[in-house]
Amino acid sequence: MKKVFLFVFAFLATAFAGDGEATIQAYSVIAAGVGLGLAALGGAIGMGHTAAATIAGTARNPGLGGKLMTTMFIALAMIEAQVIYTLVIALIALYANPFLG
Repeated sequence: MKKVFLFVFAFLATAFAGDGEATIQAYSVIAAGVGLGLAALGGAIGMGHTAAATIAGTARNPGLGGKLMTTMFIALAMIEAQVIYTLVIALIALYANPFLG
């Protein structure tokens, strides 16, 4: 936990070190990193739950395995789409930053 705080404070030091434009860019980098990390974490947890539920359903009723797999792949695509949307927003914040006037 101490390493995480040290890492965050190192980023904050770089964020406050520059002028206004550099500060906004530094905060955009921090926000993009944290946002992508949280999105990836949430997506991974969702995918794990989806796969576990599909395996449990197939184990209970092997005849429905094909339908469950199809439904699982659709759900996984929707979960992954949310992570990709976060990636797009992070890239916009980094390269076409709307906060830089």
